[in-house]
Amino acid sequence: MNVQTIHHLAQINIAQLRAPLDSPMLSEFVHFLEPINALAESSPGFIWRLKDEEKDNATGLETPFDDTEIIVNMSVWEDMESLRNFAFKTAHSYFVRNGQRWFHKMEKPHLALWWIPAGHEPTLVEAKTRLELLDQKGPTPETFNFGRPFSPQ
Repeated sequence: MNVQTIHHLAQINIAQLRAPLDSPMLSEFVHFLEPINALAESSPGFIWRLKDEEKDNATGLETPFDDTEIIVNMSVWEDMESLRNFAFKTAHSYFVRNGQRWFHKMEKPHLALWWIPAGHEPTLVEAKTRLELLDQKGPTPETFNFGRPFSPQ
C-alpha cells in the first residue's frame, strides 16, 4: 500500500497580530484571505483546512492559545511536496515573505508539521500539543518543520 494513501501531512501555522483584523494595517492580509484559501483548496494535494463555516476562514475561531491576538491556520495535505509547492511556489509565498508587515516575530515555533492517518481531521488542541513538542524537543518524527522533515514511516 502506498504510504501517502495511509498517511497525510497536517500543519498548523500560528501568527500574533500586530493590530486588530479590522485595522488598516491588516487590510491587505484580510483582503486576500478568501482568494488564498481558495487557491489552497484548488491546489494539488490539498485535503482539508480548519475554518469557521460563517467566515470561511479560521480567524474567528476560539483557540487554545493564551494570547487572544493569535490567529491559526491549520490544514491537511497529501504529502510534503504538495504543501511545500502551495506555501512557496504560489501567490501564497508573498504572504510568507511579507508576514512581518502584519505579524509579530514569535519567540517559539509558529509552524509544526506531523503525519496523521488518512481521514483524520486534527484538532486545535492536538495541533497546540505538536507546537509545544517542537518547542521542547526540536524536530522529531512526532512533529517537525520544513527545515527538518521526517517521512511518515
